[in-house]
Amino acid sequence: MTQLKVSYFDVDGGRAEPIRLAFHLGGIAFEDYRFPYTDFPQEAAKTPLGQVPVLYVDDVLITQSSAILRYAGKLTNLYPDDVYQALICDEVIDVAEDIINKIVPTLFLEGDAQKVARKQLAQDGLPKYLSHIESKLIQQGGKYFADNKLSIADLKVMSIVGWLNSGGLDHLPTDLVANIAPQLNQHMQLISSNADIANYYANR
Repeated sequence: MTQLKVSYFDVDGGRAEPIRLAFHLGGIAFEDYRFPYTDFPQEAAKTPLGQVPVLYVDDVLITQSSAILRYAGKLTNLYPDDVYQALICDEVIDVAEDIINKIVPTLFLEGDAQKVARKQLAQDGLPKYLSHIESKLIQQGGKYFADNKLSIADLKVMSIVGWLNSGGLDHLPTDLVANIAPQLNQHMQLISSNADIANYYANR
């Protein structure tokens, strides 16, 4: 039996969260290795690119969160078999990853520098990405992003919208999604109400 291990920060969120959720929803056993931010230097040194999450498949180390997420989706029937629906799923995942990539550099700023950068994100950096993701949801029927059923794209977007709404990103308005792409909030509520997802967080 293949042994799987996901290595990431000890947070309920971030790039590893949709991967964890996919494995959980699919009933796939894996080691959920979590470490504090303070341990990142030594954990990063174990990886070829100095970044996480990483996935160990037996003794083989795999990098790149989107690739790992697609692997998890294929193992758990949360990735479309239809090539066009898979294309839509991939597009949404990659646009969502662009949002993360816009935010991450501001995590290392402080004071006024962070305030200015986050204000810029709210005004110009994030709206077009949020609007585009919302447009894909509407085009696909308004409930799910691909194949009219739950997929890894839904897990990815739910995690990011929750992060944007959380208040944990100083100087970024918590109503940004509500103002720019309100259907993404409705989508987050739908996905988070899934019984298996709700159970996962209730038992965390």
